[in-house]
Amino acid sequence: MHGGALVFGGGAACRHGAGVQADQLGMTVWSIDYRLPPAHPYPAALDDCLAVYRSALAAHAADRIVIGGRSAGGNLAAAMLVRARDEGLPMPAGLALLSPEVDLTESGDSFAVNAGVDAMLPGSLMAPNRLYAGGADLAHPYLSPLFADLAGFPPSLLLTGTRDLFLSNTVRMHRRLLAARVLAELHVFEAMPHGGFGGAPEDREAAAEVTRFVHARLGRQAG
Repeated sequence: MHGGALVFGGGAACRHGAGVQADQLGMTVWSIDYRLPPAHPYPAALDDCLAVYRSALAAHAADRIVIGGRSAGGNLAAAMLVRARDEGLPMPAGLALLSPEVDLTESGDSFAVNAGVDAMLPGSLMAPNRLYAGGADLAHPYLSPLFADLAGFPPSLLLTGTRDLFLSNTVRMHRRLLAARVLAELHVFEAMPHGGFGGAPEDREAAAEVTRFVHARLGRQAG
């Protein structure tokens, strides 16, 4: 699921992101061009993601699928699995959350500490959060999966940086997964802002961690 503060990032950008991920992973990638507000507020994007997951399950066994999302896409990836579990669908082989926007209420410490520090997201995204929610409760688990019951989630990888506005989102989600007895690994990169450095060696290292995780969950050899 692509990023974009839940209000942009579709179309050509979505297709480009799928190509980048397919090249990185060496496998087929489905990137969901989910509907966006203001024309299509919640739950349109979540409905679209769940519909695609159902289609993926019709074509592939659940243990041959890994779900992933960056930033806003991390919100939808996690929220979609909460809803999929609630509707009785099987969980995929793994979940990769890259600086996920899993708390639309912005209650974490890093929303204060890293405000003005993160070069990519200098401050609150509350305005697009509310636009996406369309009047729904921002703390609802389908909007802020940080507050969901995460029991039964698949093994997960979470990645963030010390200057990421969403550092608290990622760290707290990791702790919630562990509390739910889910196998989860957390990677925090020094001085990394939201979304990475834009081509530095640390970005390649982070991408390699994601590739390793995905290949391991699907029983493939990396490289």
